[in-house]
Amino acid sequence: MMLIAPPMQKTRANPINNGPAQLTDAARWSAVKARDASFDGKFYYSVLTTGVYCRPSCSARLARRENVAFHASCAEAERAGFRPCKRCKPNESSLRDQYAAKILDACRRIEQSDEPPKLDELAQATGLSTYHFHRVFKAIVGLTPKAYAVAHRQKRVRENLARSSSVTDAIYASGFNSSGRFYENSADFLGMTPTDFRVGGSNAEMRFAVGECSLGSILVAASSKGVTAIFLGDDPDTLVRNLQDRFPKANLIGGDSSFEAIVAAAVSAVETPDQGFNLPLDVRGTAFQHRVWQALREVPSGTTTTYTEIAERLGMPKAVRAVANACGANKIAVVIPCHRVVRNDGSLSGYRWGVERKRALLKRESKS
Repeated sequence: MMLIAPPMQKTRANPINNGPAQLTDAARWSAVKARDASFDGKFYYSVLTTGVYCRPSCSARLARRENVAFHASCAEAERAGFRPCKRCKPNESSLRDQYAAKILDACRRIEQSDEPPKLDELAQATGLSTYHFHRVFKAIVGLTPKAYAVAHRQKRVRENLARSSSVTDAIYASGFNSSGRFYENSADFLGMTPTDFRVGGSNAEMRFAVGECSLGSILVAASSKGVTAIFLGDDPDTLVRNLQDRFPKANLIGGDSSFEAIVAAAVSAVETPDQGFNLPLDVRGTAFQHRVWQALREVPSGTTTTYTEIAERLGMPKAVRAVANACGANKIAVVIPCHRVVRNDGSLSGYRWGVERKRALLKRESKS
């Protein structure tokens, strides 16, 4: 950044005081000193001696604190007589946003291709080197390009199995060149044979049982691979009907004495959340939903988060609505703790199994 004397009419702008209450000038200065990119877009700072304004993450030499002022927007900084830094270009899209746009385009290419595009083809289309593209893609999406392509193809398989007249038609419509390649791993992501999945889970065995806990009735269902559902409610019959609606043609079998241990583990997760839940899960969803659900499982008991924070943690700050939808699609109560998500102001948002149960769970966890 070139050092030049600012015009004589410029005076030091007053630090802003109308930003979020929790973001003090001391916090802003700490962010500038740390060059913390997570604050980019939340505020800007100007330097009296250079006449420019920057993002908090700007790599320019740190100015003296007495020469720095803070601004809520680029427009405010420019009204105060400062011009944008040529190094960090605060008035343009951030590098992170530019990368996000490139990666979004790559995801669309993967989704629209019959065969997964090669890594070097995707990198070339985004203007990045193969190594850099692979690293940025994984950092933003949370999966490698290959893993994303696999997850998307699995999603297409489920959709095509539901509407195709035969399994073979669904296999080829999903981009597989041979049925052998598909059948190698189909049971791992379908949880049953393709034929059974296509007809709504027909012949797929699923054990279930209904018990009682302090929050009312609790239904636990499991396939041979792991727990598929934990429902909470007031009426056991309603919970069973909900399970039947989810797998209308599955072979639902009442749990035997060995299944009682699984139900007990689910009840324990409700009553003593600090003990955790160590049984395997069989949760089916999109790649994005799985990322959201995994992020939820990383929220410690006794704490809360927001849809916005989850979206930012996933590197997708604009995907707040998609995060909310993924939380709403969660079928594993308490173990995938969507009850720990609250509104930005700390108030309780909706909960699949009732806001009062959510309030009770959070109160219990805060005391544990």
